[in-house]
Amino acid sequence: MPATFTHSPAETVRKEPGIGGKPPVDRRPTGGGGGGGDDDWRRPKHGPRELLHRVRFFVFSALAGDMMFFAVLVVLFFAGHFSSHLDPRSHEFIGDWHPIQLPPILYVNTAVLLLSSLTAERARHNIFREIDVFEEWLGLGRPAVHRTLPWIGATLALGAMFLAGQWAAWLQLSAQGFAFDHWSTPASYFFYVITGLHAVHLALGLLALVVCLIGLGWFKRVELRQVAVDATAWYWHTMGLAWVLLFALLALGQ
Repeated sequence: MPATFTHSPAETVRKEPGIGGKPPVDRRPTGGGGGGGDDDWRRPKHGPRELLHRVRFFVFSALAGDMMFFAVLVVLFFAGHFSSHLDPRSHEFIGDWHPIQLPPILYVNTAVLLLSSLTAERARHNIFREIDVFEEWLGLGRPAVHRTLPWIGATLALGAMFLAGQWAAWLQLSAQGFAFDHWSTPASYFFYVITGLHAVHLALGLLALVVCLIGLGWFKRVELRQVAVDATAWYWHTMGLAWVLLFALLALGQ
């Protein structure tokens, strides 16, 4: 008996008149463990925007931990107001907390740090300037880098000035008789602890700014330069806000 061949229903539906076979089209990925749906093929999961969001999430998470650490310092600062010792002569408890006069240079340092936050934001704005990025994609140079470099350098210089001013404030306070090892005045002790820990965090920010300066010339990909400047700017803004709150605590909370 001669064999008979019949077309399957699916093949009959896909065959179009005037074409001698199945159309050479690729099916879009649907389901099958991709977790996704018919639109997954359009959305890259590892693009520049996703990289930026992941780095921001990491930076903000680390900064949230830092803010909690500074919050603990604030609690200890107010708890220090109640420290006292027993006077062997009168047999009475005498408070150990004696307010200190803040060095005037701290006001200048605060203004310098706020100005550096403005220059950092200006750098972040320039690195994302769309027309400059588009010109680089067209091979017309790196205008975004040229616009960002001066502002990163200005932020770095202002940050170094702030740390130098903090060092001058410590020397002035020590000259008044309130050294770090002067345990009879908890107010001066907390001053050194709070300002010192903030200075350490700001020094890390200066290191990040140096990395940005190197990365602007070293990184070949636009998005890597944008991520470096963006993450550093947000870190710098947070340290500026932290100092304003801590300085207000030292000036008004004693």
